[in-house]
Amino acid sequence: MKVLKSFRRLAAASAVALAIGGAAHADEVNIGFTGPLSGGAALYGENTLEGLRMAAEEINAAGGITVDGEEYTINIQALDDKYSPSQAAVNGKRLVQQYNAPVIFTPHSGGTFALQAFNERDGFLVMSYTSVPAVTSKGNKLTVKIPPNFTDYIEPFSRITMDRFGNKLGVANATHDYAKYWTKEFVPVWRELGGEVAAMNPMDYNKSADFYTGVSKVLSEDPDVMFVGGASEPTGLVVRQARELGFKGGFILMDQAKMDEVAKVSGGIKSLEGSVGVVPLDKYENEGAKLFLKKWQEDHNGVATSETAYNYFAMYLIAQAMQEAGTVDDAKAIRAAIASAMDKVSVEHNPYDVDGIDEAGNLGADPQIAEVVDGEVVLRKLSEITE
Repeated sequence: MKVLKSFRRLAAASAVALAIGGAAHADEVNIGFTGPLSGGAALYGENTLEGLRMAAEEINAAGGITVDGEEYTINIQALDDKYSPSQAAVNGKRLVQQYNAPVIFTPHSGGTFALQAFNERDGFLVMSYTSVPAVTSKGNKLTVKIPPNFTDYIEPFSRITMDRFGNKLGVANATHDYAKYWTKEFVPVWRELGGEVAAMNPMDYNKSADFYTGVSKVLSEDPDVMFVGGASEPTGLVVRQARELGFKGGFILMDQAKMDEVAKVSGGIKSLEGSVGVVPLDKYENEGAKLFLKKWQEDHNGVATSETAYNYFAMYLIAQAMQEAGTVDDAKAIRAAIASAMDKVSVEHNPYDVDGIDEAGNLGADPQIAEVVDGEVVLRKLSEITE
């Protein structure tokens, strides 16, 4: 675990700081994590986990949390599921039975659905970092979905690239569950907007390191736009190999792939000319994002991603909800306290200005859209695109 070199305590952070006159002894609460920490999606999993660790380290350095007169530090228990839903289920059972985790974070839809098979029965809260709407639409009372729905991006992404490059699409995205959900929702919208799907060749981003054959198959149909995406590193490799094979069109990046991380592999931001995707964190102009980035840059190398920032916020939210609920082990009470906890998480710890949670468990954050124009990332407003 990385140790942060410095910690800041603003007055607003007192909501999750040690209460004056608290209990005389300290205890520990385990927070679970199951996600890909090896294989092609390892960087994606590590990015989500790092957000949890950053928050936990800061909270602990500030004195931990005080719940019903007891002081607690937060301990992150992380298990590798290799992006496998079945392994996520095994990990979830272990995290509950061995570590008594009242909350388990997971960064993929397959893992979320696997945990939902028993989380209400076993009494733990699933904190799901996935934008698949179905994780909260099925009525699971102990699930919180952290990012916006990916379906919010489909029409604007399609309109931007179709207007700029043409309506002939080649699908070359990943094959894991999340990518399948994206494809199922994306293709009909593309067609409804007047587009044609010329090629459909998803590839296993988690196992392959050479996509030339699959990319060549897609490019043989001469698409104007390629729909790609999975974890950022293999997505970058797909983009790079498409450019090397002569593709001059635009890319639609699934929201799991982050432009800045993709560019590190694909050959720089110019290799993504004409791409649309979610906005890199360093392009946000709100105070919370700036404060988070400043903190990140002091203690880390590499790119600060939305996975890290969202999970950093979500860990602060859970810590505050435990204090509001007066419990570290009653998942139902913790879930019920999230709405009131939201107002007490400081700006410093809320990079995306998340402002609420609905009854189904969706956190309230607006989708942000970016396009690469003349080698620069340009922010696009949803309203201007849909008009």
